[in-house]
Amino acid sequence: MSSLKIVSRSADETMQLGEKMAAILPVGSTICLLGDLGAGKTTLVKGLAKGLGITETVQSPTFNIMKLYLKGKKPLIHIDAYRLLDHDADIGLDEYIGYEEGITMIEWPQYIAKLIPADAIKITIKNNGDDLRSIEIEASDKLLERLA
Repeated sequence: MSSLKIVSRSADETMQLGEKMAAILPVGSTICLLGDLGAGKTTLVKGLAKGLGITETVQSPTFNIMKLYLKGKKPLIHIDAYRLLDHDADIGLDEYIGYEEGITMIEWPQYIAKLIPADAIKITIKNNGDDLRSIEIEASDKLLERLA
């Protein structure tokens, strides 16, 4: 895997990156989103959902753990594992991670590390103040070429 570094200057730019990803990600993709609270992880998921044609309101599923969005070009599985720290993560998430007909996006994947596939795409978002974000995407060369 290689990496691509992107600077986002606004929430709109972060959403546009998500929209672009929606157009090129193959079904079955798992994306691990890393970053502090408020870094922009859910904003990226909102952009991906928009790119998939999902019109439902996308919010972080912190209290639900997982939300499914089925009314789009591809299903979107959005997992927030933040509340699973120090808990047994055997709650059936493995059935949705890498779902062969959709895209799985996981916030706080480090809390369910044993469930993450080896080929998962890793995206780290850092808040650099105001609306400025640095985004590093670790993925296959082929995918990164299509994003650049």
